[in-house]
Amino acid sequence: MVFSAATAAPGSPGGLAGGTPRRVSSASIVVHPPSSTGGRRVSVHWRGRDETLGAAFSDHDLVVFLEGAGVQDPDSILDDDRWIEWRGGRARQWSAV
Repeated sequence: MVFSAATAAPGSPGGLAGGTPRRVSSASIVVHPPSSTGGRRVSVHWRGRDETLGAAFSDHDLVVFLEGAGVQDPDSILDDDRWIEWRGGRARQWSAV
């Protein structure tokens, strides 16, 4: 799985490579609610299914997961809700409230 500008929505920093250009209608990457022990599960929707990338405990962890999934310049999309949906908590909040 590779995300690149080649198939990104116009003006966006990443996209899903290997297919025809398309506009992303919803976030492809989901950062799930913080767990009771801290950290958040990260998943990506790819080719009709969800794939878990791991549990992130910091922005750095999330960037590493996104780089591993082929996202180009992942730092630039952390606050872009066209790409990342932050569920059950604020963006970049890593511990349970």
